[in-house]
Amino acid sequence: MGKTESGSNRLYENQLLTFSDYANLYQKELLDNVLPFWLRFSKDEKHGGYYTALSREGCVYDSDKFMWLQGREVWCFSYMYNHVEQKPEWLELARHGAAFMLANGRDAAGNWYFSLTAEGKPLVQPYNIFSDCFAAMGFASLDKADPGKGYGQVAIDTFKNILERKDNWKGVYNKNYPGTRSLKSFSLPMILCNLSLEMEHLLGKEKVNELVPEVIHEVMDRFYRPELGIILENIQENGELSDTFEGRLVNPGHGIEAMWFIMDLGKRFNNQALIEKAVEITLAILEYGWDTEYGGIFYFLDRKGYPPLQLEWDQKLWWVHVEALVALSKGFAFTRDPRCMQWFEKVHNYTWKHFRDPAYGEWFGYLNRRGEVLLNLKGGKWKGAFHVPRALYQVWSTFSALDKAST
Repeated sequence: MGKTESGSNRLYENQLLTFSDYANLYQKELLDNVLPFWLRFSKDEKHGGYYTALSREGCVYDSDKFMWLQGREVWCFSYMYNHVEQKPEWLELARHGAAFMLANGRDAAGNWYFSLTAEGKPLVQPYNIFSDCFAAMGFASLDKADPGKGYGQVAIDTFKNILERKDNWKGVYNKNYPGTRSLKSFSLPMILCNLSLEMEHLLGKEKVNELVPEVIHEVMDRFYRPELGIILENIQENGELSDTFEGRLVNPGHGIEAMWFIMDLGKRFNNQALIEKAVEITLAILEYGWDTEYGGIFYFLDRKGYPPLQLEWDQKLWWVHVEALVALSKGFAFTRDPRCMQWFEKVHNYTWKHFRDPAYGEWFGYLNRRGEVLLNLKGGKWKGAFHVPRALYQVWSTFSALDKAST
């Protein structure tokens, strides 16, 4: 399957849009729809930081502030400032969130709380290391945008804390009884794949070279199970499978998102074999996780086909689908595998039809299995200014490069 005509950047006969079309579509959605929504509605002018519990129209329906979403929004607007355009309002909004986090976000040991009141009083203890991960990510990005202000040191200190906690990251807040069933979670090595590259300008090339191979090994040789063709959420500490609710759990979105992190690491280390393996895993997870009856990607599945523990298992979530779009666009760009483009169109059509809100901006987060809007919120405890804008930028950037390469 080649180009349909001289000078065209279509991949195959059934492709409806060119690379340029896709690039323009994703760029416009990011700049004209999604970023303006958060810029307009999320800033807390009174107390600092961001509101993330936003209704469909952008009204604040809860004022609690979740540190991992605060860090994500700092990252979002500083990243866009660094990579798209140096708009003063983007940098100001990133600084605004960072100031609130610095003033209120950590305990005495430097761990980032899970949540605060609107005014900045601690609500939930720092049990969740992902608050730290996204604080490090946000401050590292802001350091690029606004160097010399101490943001980089905050990112470095937080990253060191993450590494010290990584083997028992819940610490005193772990509710599991020690020693009976010790499982390792996929989430942290997955995030470290991306966070290491986000912080390379602070950590240095040698440190990244030292850290990344072990993270890749964890993801690709332990949590990825070639005998199953999928990635598991939890395994035993010795690497063996666990025939339990947690041990059988599959989160297709996590696996797919991790694979574009691995693709980026493959480019960073000039390892084409790693990239191609990540593409094959992405395609396998999509085949496994796609709902053939109603379309879309399931949220959770059980590797043995048993009923999942999570009652929301059959919902269709925004982040799962937009991360798949990133993985598929990168997969095609890095390998030119036509299956990536075929799947991209399938996921693109479903995602834009069901998640995008043409009336009030931004995207819905939660659909039922049939693809109907389940919750019409635009943000909350788990959804903020992160997955949608990041994915729109990544797909825009990837197709722009493909367009230039094809002309």
